[in-house]
Amino acid sequence: MHLKPLLSRLFDLGSRLVGRYPGTVALFGFCSGVASFLLVERQAGLAKVVALVMLVSWLWLVLESSLHRSLHRWFGWQVPPPLLRYATQMVHQESLFFIIPFFAITTTWNSGQALFTGLLGVAALVSLIDPLYYKWLAPRRWIYLGFHTLTLFAVLLTALPIILHLSTPQSYQLALAVAVVLALPSLSGLFPRWSWRNVPGIVLLAVALGGAGWLGRTWVPPATLWLADVAVTMNLDNRQRRPGQGLRQLSSAELKSNGLYAYTAINAPRGLKERIYHEWLHNGRRVDRIALDISGGREAGYRAWTHKRNFPADPVGRWRVRVVTEAGQMIGMLRFQVTE
Repeated sequence: MHLKPLLSRLFDLGSRLVGRYPGTVALFGFCSGVASFLLVERQAGLAKVVALVMLVSWLWLVLESSLHRSLHRWFGWQVPPPLLRYATQMVHQESLFFIIPFFAITTTWNSGQALFTGLLGVAALVSLIDPLYYKWLAPRRWIYLGFHTLTLFAVLLTALPIILHLSTPQSYQLALAVAVVLALPSLSGLFPRWSWRNVPGIVLLAVALGGAGWLGRTWVPPATLWLADVAVTMNLDNRQRRPGQGLRQLSSAELKSNGLYAYTAINAPRGLKERIYHEWLHNGRRVDRIALDISGGREAGYRAWTHKRNFPADPVGRWRVRVVTEAGQMIGMLRFQVTE
């Protein structure tokens, strides 16, 4: 009997506190997001709890309007709009600052992946600056829902391997499918008036969005895989699993004498198991693709290497070794130059 007045008073108190100290929301979102990342790195079990909280909070965002109406209809609880807006903003901040440290580590910054991670950084900045968030983003409903979708997509890329122990390709496919489905309301906002005639257009836009997301997967960093150590070397200690002296340049004669090792220590935390590939490229053209199976759990990363002895007749030029997942997402890149 006394629950409804108590909750109403709590909602009213929360609304007044948020209105009085609005900066605390931004500060809490930033600090808790970074703290979440640090806790994930140190304790695998806690990572699942943090990721589940993120996904539950996103369920709140998706059902925000429906839950608000249902609470008012069933219990008579009227959640103050300012409190509701700040709760939504805090979920955005918490989510973005939880995932950005992952992407900042896994991004290959001299590649197109910098654009995706940069976009997440811009989204985090918008969520922190109230005039941008409330006066520019929130009134534009279809952009606001697109903002939702982008953040959820990145959260799923980070959370699914932690919660369900999915591989990186499986996580990407599932995250993309969920993002496309949840993007449907924002796509319908592109049409001035709702009509059943708009349905084929919305479906085509959704298919185009999914296709673009799949084709652009090489520009999306794998959030739970990153290179802990890399080296291009002529020697490798097989017993100690340690590379010899790293090289950035070598002669054609040195290359053909004993071949070359591409050494990578890949951090795949929380027991992930993946198949990755070393793709050897000469002057931009792929000449070899070698599969490696890795598993996580080691702090210094899973140490794997490929030894290439078969080189073109004229190997002079720029060489790269791209480390990619089975879905084609790039984990990192090694570069070296072969001279005459």
